[in-house]
Amino acid sequence: MIIVIKQGATPEQTQAVVDKVTAMGYGVNVSKGAERLIIGVLGVRENKDMLAAQLASLPQVERVMPVSKSFKLVSREGAPGDTIIRLKGGVEIGGTAVHVMAGPCTVEGRDMMLETAAWVKKCGATLLRGGAYKPSTSPYSFQGMGKEGLEILAAARERTGLPVITEVMDPRDVPQVEEYADILQIGARNMQNFNLLKEVAKARKPIMLKRGLSATIEEWLLAAEYIYAGGNHDVILCERGIRTFETATRNTLDLSAVPLVKQLTHLPIIVDPSHATGKWDLVAPMARAGLAAGADGLIIEVHPNPSEALKDGFESLTFDNFAALMEGLRPIARAVGRPLASDAAALA
Repeated sequence: MIIVIKQGATPEQTQAVVDKVTAMGYGVNVSKGAERLIIGVLGVRENKDMLAAQLASLPQVERVMPVSKSFKLVSREGAPGDTIIRLKGGVEIGGTAVHVMAGPCTVEGRDMMLETAAWVKKCGATLLRGGAYKPSTSPYSFQGMGKEGLEILAAARERTGLPVITEVMDPRDVPQVEEYADILQIGARNMQNFNLLKEVAKARKPIMLKRGLSATIEEWLLAAEYIYAGGNHDVILCERGIRTFETATRNTLDLSAVPLVKQLTHLPIIVDPSHATGKWDLVAPMARAGLAAGADGLIIEVHPNPSEALKDGFESLTFDNFAALMEGLRPIARAVGRPLASDAAALA
């Protein structure tokens, strides 16, 4: 259940509620918004009505709400407003502006990464993506450059000022990836790697959680609940396509998930049209569709020479194609009242 604290309550009054709940043997999770503070009560299985009445009688409590959903803390009822992920440099994911994360599927070398970073920034991207550790279906495929890849990403950030998002695959690697990255990505194959989810919950960096290959929306949000309940409230969701009977595309991009997730949770959501379609010429139309559906951002694969890419060249955009994509997004962004972040910054 959710306890909404009255506006103007002192920290001591709020702590008194937390102390009472913990003394009764329940867990708590505190979320603070601009105007309201909410306490999530965890582990309530019996006597819910009696407990709700008891807590509602406290003078500093505005109201107590039961939450029927299995995902409680990331549900709409679990926070006083939309979650906005704030990074250094004024980047705010989940606010009014839409952010584009762009870069190669995997870091292949310093020169290539610096060149790509400079180009995507010039075109209007506000975050840099690139894999240092790569999950591959085949054990013979390129697995990434590891720590050297992280160092190259950090150098690209230093050169361009773009925050870096990169994937972490192993709980043992979380501290190292956290040292170099601004956002830690949990890939689709690891969405239900619960040990990894518990470990990134301890990180002090935001987490982007990709939807699993065959995951339902409830399973996806429950995976986010693991991170949120573990103490990390900076969680971003990413719809990247799910596996269906269709073979014409790599996956099936579930755009209906975007507005639905917006109804169910306060977390921001990003769309990945590159992995969803697996075809570079489908990326731009699906990116525009994702923006129109209400996504808070896009994550796009860009490579200086896709035909020579070590990973996912078939779905990567050339520099010129990425520039064209960004131009095509601008009228959609204006139409839905959410400018691209780079354009909003230029006008500020």
